[in-house]
Amino acid sequence: MQNVFIIGSKGIPAAYGGYETFVDKLTEYQRNNDKIKYHVACKGKENKEYIYHNARCFMIKVPDIGSAQAIYYDVAALKECCRYIEKKQVKQPVIYILACRIGPFIRHYVKKIHKLGGKVYVNPDGHEWMRQKWNAYVRKYWKISEQMMVKNADLLICDSKNIEQYIKKEYEKYYPKTTFIAYGTEIRKSQMADSDEKLKKWYAERKIHPKQYYLVVGRFVPENNYEVMIKEFIKCKSERDFVLITNVNDKFLKELELKTGYSKDSRIKFAGTVYDSEMLMKIRENAYGYFHGHEVGGTNPSLLEALGSTQLNLLLDVGFNREVAEDGAIYWKKGNGGLSGLIDEVDKLQEEQIKKLEGKAKNRIKTSYNWAKITELYEASFLELF
Repeated sequence: MQNVFIIGSKGIPAAYGGYETFVDKLTEYQRNNDKIKYHVACKGKENKEYIYHNARCFMIKVPDIGSAQAIYYDVAALKECCRYIEKKQVKQPVIYILACRIGPFIRHYVKKIHKLGGKVYVNPDGHEWMRQKWNAYVRKYWKISEQMMVKNADLLICDSKNIEQYIKKEYEKYYPKTTFIAYGTEIRKSQMADSDEKLKKWYAERKIHPKQYYLVVGRFVPENNYEVMIKEFIKCKSERDFVLITNVNDKFLKELELKTGYSKDSRIKFAGTVYDSEMLMKIRENAYGYFHGHEVGGTNPSLLEALGSTQLNLLLDVGFNREVAEDGAIYWKKGNGGLSGLIDEVDKLQEEQIKKLEGKAKNRIKTSYNWAKITELYEASFLELF
């Protein structure tokens, strides 16, 4: 049996987040696999173990040290993996590290894992060093960390072909071994009924109506271009609402108000967060259209969920998004009037045109991004090196 240790997610069951959902789905679809045993690092308040989807979940206690928590957590989890492998004499283990946070520490642990007969896989994620939320020093750390992770990994599993091409070109001198395995999503209808009281209350409190709103879901960070989308929506003539499901605070909203004056437009509605996955899926299904403004990163989970649930998707025209959606979406540029003009156009689309786009989007998910296929590819990768 192949033992696979996964580091870098906050843990399972997944409450929220791309990596957490990935690990949850991987272990769910592989829970009856007698060829692989999964060991999943989980962030916690105490050091204990539990079983979930037949995976051994081991909690790592992390001190409250601010933004350095993530680095501490990954290093502590890696250290615990080595301890367990050595103690249990695990043969030929695979350590799969999600994201490139611990580059300065990786060489020491890769050497140790190699001595124990194991291999180290890394998912390089997106261009973390390009994210505007970080200051110049942190961005430099992310870039150096990425470089060291690429240099020392036995295999880099990229969830975007654009990211894979970038890794091969940027770090050509290290001859990185890469493979492409996409992120996944589900292709089904929400189990929540339109008549559900919880859903009806959510709509009523926000004065929102099915098929009468455009939607965006995700973190409110600069590189997701929410500010651009809000400014553009204010310019458009649509009578529909713009609903934003995201985590924002008062300070951020005040800054946004100064930049956009959004509060003067009653169509723009911040709806808070929705952690009920069936309800969020239903809200996606009931949206007239979905806006996606991400321009940093690989395969974005929120985009996949939108393509699988929302009929009409309007995406920022960058390589990552075109790679995923292909002809199952409509694309917009960041320039003045790029999105607002498009909104006015799609507001008048015939049902037949919308259904045609929906069919293409769902087919794209079905053929390339379904969890069953994705988890089978991971199984093959985890088994093939030995």
